Amino acid sequence: MRIGILGARGYVGSHLAAIAVNAGHTVVPFSRGHSAGFRLVDPRGPLDFSGLDAVVNLAGEPILGLWTNAKRHAILESRVETTRRVVESLRRGGPEVLLNASAIGFYGDTGEREVDESSPAGAGFLADVCQAWEAAAMPAGESGIRVVRLRIGFVTGPGGALKMIRPAFKAGLGGRLGNGRQWMSCIHVDDVAGMILWALENPAIRGALNAVNPAPIRNSEFTRELAASVHRPALFPVPAFALRLLLGDLSHVMLDSVRVHPAVALREGYLYRHPTLADGLTARD
Repeated sequence: MRIGILGARGYVGSHLAAIAVNAGHTVVPFSRGHSAGFRLVDPRGPLDFSGLDAVVNLAGEPILGLWTNAKRHAILESRVETTRRVVESLRRGGPEVLLNASAIGFYGDTGEREVDESSPAGAGFLADVCQAWEAAAMPAGESGIRVVRLRIGFVTGPGGALKMIRPAFKAGLGGRLGNGRQWMSCIHVDDVAGMILWALENPAIRGALNAVNPAPIRNSEFTRELAASVHRPALFPVPAFALRLLLGDLSHVMLDSVRVHPAVALREGYLYRHPTLADGLTARD
């Protein structure tokens, strides 16, 4: 299979490219700038999907940073407009499947309620972004293209968000966020990449697909597991009011409860490499 990847330089995209090549596939990465080995994402014209069997769209402005009006606009527009351009380019022919990134932010704050792919969208900025993001991908299905909307959870592994968090825990400065009772739905980067490739190879997978492991945990448990993995105590909780004061609306990412079940992945037989947070934290980098 020849797989085009938008966002191939990112944390998930680079892992996906590596496992796809190891599995015998050909990866065609895309870039906004002229780079050797990359196809150009030209803002003035269609994307060149010639010769590809599948397209994976992981592109989007990072959500970290203060959510000013300009940042909110960039988060939304980078996802929606890129996806629209991808769909318009796909309609010219070529690839038979589009896997478009989304996020479990689609469900909003779920509290104690467990949600799966059949659950409705929640409320809030990220939920609105995810709904618009997914809606932009849907028209590709009208052209006979199989569309998978991958709702990605909190990605763990040697890089990504944990690369920023681990130093504090190694220094013994880690602690729960707020009261620590909020649910977190995590997934190791190996399983995000593995699930993407599995979905591309499996014609039965279409529509929403939750990329989370089967064992959601509370933030307090996440804190204990991460502290244990670096052999340090976690004695410094961060009050919710402090997060709200420092981060504004971005604090929702850390304080909202998101209890997500990967119903489709389990039903269709995806085999997790790291089915629990502890498995992923102890995996060799």
